Amino acid sequence: MPRALRNYPPGTCLHVIQRGDDRCVIFHDERERLHYLQLLSEYRIVHKCDIHAYVLMSNHVHLLLTLHERNGQARLMKDLSQSTSTWMHRRHGTSGTMWDGRYHASQIDTESYLLKCQRYIELNPVRAGMADFPGGYRWSSYRANAEGRTDVILTPHALYDSLGVDAVGRCMAYQRLFDVPLAERDLLKIRFALRNDFALKP
Repeated sequence: MPRALRNYPPGTCLHVIQRGDDRCVIFHDERERLHYLQLLSEYRIVHKCDIHAYVLMSNHVHLLLTLHERNGQARLMKDLSQSTSTWMHRRHGTSGTMWDGRYHASQIDTESYLLKCQRYIELNPVRAGMADFPGGYRWSSYRANAEGRTDVILTPHALYDSLGVDAVGRCMAYQRLFDVPLAERDLLKIRFALRNDFALKP
């Protein structure tokens, strides 16, 4: 089956994943993760993408974002991939392909699935056995969204803002969402949509 055309208008919310080539490790230490986050912070502004959630795993990256220019995610991911590869190769004295050739993106039905996808992203380290709870993993947006820590990369989505009347209330309400595990049906649906570049809808 051919992949869906990726032609997303402004206002589209996307769950994006990019993996290392052949699922190889892409982040070896703290400095490399910090560099990636610095680039993400810069390019989100250049390409007008609001970042709502992220996680940097060892061999892949998840982003939840909203576009303000048509197909801004394509330019964002291109610049992130190229800049990261150039910096990493210079640092390690290597060459060749660093990233899998194609990022995957799933359009999100914001009313039904945005906060589920946000939780899915921030729970990645727990599912991978890298942390006992999402706040125990430094390289994600959980500490900002659930604990109120400052993260200049993030722009809260309107649905997140609707969780409470102030920052404390929103954080507490967001934490409570994690008290209920994501349903297996939702996990499978999110993964299938992302793997096949399908829209995620009820």
